[in-house]
Amino acid sequence: MLLIYIIIAIYTITLLLIFLYALAQLNLLSNYLSANKNKAKDAKFNLSNPNEIPFVTIQLPVYNEMYVMERLLENISKIEYPKDKLEIQVLDDSTDESFETTAIQIALLQTKGLNITHIFRKNRKGFKAGALKEGLEVAKGEFIAIFDADFLPKPNWLKETIPYFKNEKLGAVQTRWSHLNRDYSVLTKIQAFALDAHFTLEQVGRNSKGHFINFNGTAGVWRKACILDAGNWEGDTLTEDLDLSYRAQLKNWEFKYLEDVETPAELPIIISAARSQQFRWNKGGAENFRKMAWKVVSNKNISVKTKTHGLLHLLNSTMFLNILVVAVLSIPMLYIKNEYAHLKPYFYVMSFFVISSVIFFVCYWFMYKKIYGSGLKNFVQYIIMFFTFFSIAMGFSLHNSIAVLEGYFGKQSDFIRTPKFNINALSDNWKNNKYLNKNIPSHVFFEGFLCLYFAFGMYSAFIVGNQGGDFGLFPFHLMLFLGFGFVFFKSLTSRV
Repeated sequence: MLLIYIIIAIYTITLLLIFLYALAQLNLLSNYLSANKNKAKDAKFNLSNPNEIPFVTIQLPVYNEMYVMERLLENISKIEYPKDKLEIQVLDDSTDESFETTAIQIALLQTKGLNITHIFRKNRKGFKAGALKEGLEVAKGEFIAIFDADFLPKPNWLKETIPYFKNEKLGAVQTRWSHLNRDYSVLTKIQAFALDAHFTLEQVGRNSKGHFINFNGTAGVWRKACILDAGNWEGDTLTEDLDLSYRAQLKNWEFKYLEDVETPAELPIIISAARSQQFRWNKGGAENFRKMAWKVVSNKNISVKTKTHGLLHLLNSTMFLNILVVAVLSIPMLYIKNEYAHLKPYFYVMSFFVISSVIFFVCYWFMYKKIYGSGLKNFVQYIIMFFTFFSIAMGFSLHNSIAVLEGYFGKQSDFIRTPKFNINALSDNWKNNKYLNKNIPSHVFFEGFLCLYFAFGMYSAFIVGNQGGDFGLFPFHLMLFLGFGFVFFKSLTSRV
């Protein structure tokens, strides 16, 4: 009986944590809707006045990006900004032949009058953070724009972002990611769905009320003085962008999020590439919670509400661990419910927490409607996408929970870059990509086991109880079965 009560206690706590997160999302939705109704006008630099045009450095941190470097440099060379006020740094840590081809292309751009330099380090100390820090030492710009190798800013990008820095308290501007290959596959569609929620609901919802947001590692601009004042780039977490963002805002620097300024980028098309990106983001989030949580709580200059949103923001990745725990325990709970009649009042109460799913459904609909529009057809498509997304997201929960636990326990690991594809250049033959990881992680087979485990959960719905079964958890177990099945089989077939 003790074991049963332990299972019930853990199950209840995790459901409560998920519910609290859902309430926070609902609050962000309220913030988002009010922000779109009451957009304030900002003071801006007048870039038509030569005396107000600041010097800008564009940093391009790259590492073995053979398939996208030509596209990246060609795109960046089209940025519209006075040449005497712009420099471009290619922070190249590459160790393969892409370094030589990049050098040739940079030399060609230099002959065309572009102020672009090729910066190479002898080691990758600090990984991306180390490269950015080293480039900053020689950067001439008052403002530092950063783009990863798969991002393609529009020519007027600097003209849409730099003017906001007339506000001397503004430390960073972040733009919204859009997706070059959103409709390539189910995998890219669900990644786009998740990122769209972050770049609409969450970023606007937090920023509009002065809560902490994060620079997203790319497609944004920093004030150089802000970076230095906050302690510069540090490579002790896998999400150096989140780390610096919090350190800067704790020193009272303001951030500006521009939902209306899009920066197109490529989504990972192979599940192994998506895995490496998810692992880095989720482990880095947990590392930053360890590093920054007490600093947020103990800061006397920010409100309780901002602290609460900040902590929940830093705990984002822990949601995967909560979901995994609830999922695994849901089958024992199904049997407990039908074996111990005296616990039925508890289960009636716990059924209330289905409202968490309803809250997520409502919040994500507003995000989806913003991008695709309303109407019955779009709503039906949204329902399909919502359940597809949540199924596959739950299928990633084991993988991401391992990342979270490693982050909390302080296990060190290298910064593993996400392979880029430039799928058009590869003529859709992604198997030619030399950067693909062909190894199958051992936990993939546990994902296969969990697929079978939740198939057993669906079977259990028919056999428990004395009144023809209990189907309350059947949809949940079906989604888990499909999600883990998708992740398992894709992880095997995408490596052959």
